[in-house]
Amino acid sequence: MTELDERSREVFKSIVETYLGSGEPLGSRSLSRLLPMTLSPASVRNVMSDLEELGLIYAPHVSAGRLPTQSGLRFFVDAFMQVGDLQPEEREKIEQQVPLNHDEPVEGLLTEASKMLSGLSSGAGLVIAAKNDSAIKHIEFIRLEPTKALAVIVGSGDRVENRVIDLPAGTTSSQLTEASNFLNAHLAGRTFSEVRGELEKLRNLIRRELDTLSSDLVERGLAVWADDKSDNRQGRIIVRGRSNLLENVAANDELERLRLLFDDLEKKESLIELMNLAEEGSGVRIFIGSENKLFSLSGSSLVFAPLHDEGEKVVGAVGIIGPTRLNYSRVVPVVDYTAQLVSRLMQKS
Repeated sequence: MTELDERSREVFKSIVETYLGSGEPLGSRSLSRLLPMTLSPASVRNVMSDLEELGLIYAPHVSAGRLPTQSGLRFFVDAFMQVGDLQPEEREKIEQQVPLNHDEPVEGLLTEASKMLSGLSSGAGLVIAAKNDSAIKHIEFIRLEPTKALAVIVGSGDRVENRVIDLPAGTTSSQLTEASNFLNAHLAGRTFSEVRGELEKLRNLIRRELDTLSSDLVERGLAVWADDKSDNRQGRIIVRGRSNLLENVAANDELERLRLLFDDLEKKESLIELMNLAEEGSGVRIFIGSENKLFSLSGSSLVFAPLHDEGEKVVGAVGIIGPTRLNYSRVVPVVDYTAQLVSRLMQKS
């Protein structure tokens, strides 16, 4: 900022604002008519040259106007962008699409939030929801065949998870019942994370209180969830409005980059990376192009904010994926308010 005088700032702002509005480069003659001060096209070209040397703008081809570089966009967002509050009618529009008093399951409301963000931004709406680490209500072993059983866990909200386990040779029906009773007595009301954190203590207790076969059965049941890598970072990604990103994309290489982005969003590693980003900051964050390796190939930007539970723990994020010429000043307050709304929604579920 200290290297830019007033006219350099005005020239730079005009180039960026034109790009964010239309995506088009801005030439010196057009720019001279937009500036609040009198400046000839030749003087504008001199200023442009200085801005190019600073790495803030570039010419997409010979004799073209100028566009902001990725560094220029970041500089504009950090130094010049003004973010206002949402108007009451905008808040009402968001609340109508993501109502807090709705009886619809959380999954459906998260999908609605993603669709709403897409519609308001002309980008793709993104919702990341961590896997719910619900409290255990009931555990039961159901024999399927002599050497196989179904381990059933009922969690809070009556969510049911099933795993098939191998039975120790010679396991009887009474031992299946004994193992179920032991686990219900010691694990009911606790979350999977809490159980995983105290496995060694539980194993010592098992060996003291149960016979060898029942102990082996309980160990196998515990191991199924203890070894399950589906921790809170591996929940789900909901993306709506992908077609918005394909608009005005003509070149085959641009289509291929977007296809790679869509493929990446389906991978578990991408969800973990996005959850890590959500946990690193408390408010709305903006990643432009290669600032986030997930979007570096597609040339897309990501604006998102974390979701919090009652204890202020990050349990997901909402955001918008779009071209680098997103209307950041409009998108930021939309994402911020949506994150607040969805956080309250998830806390009520």
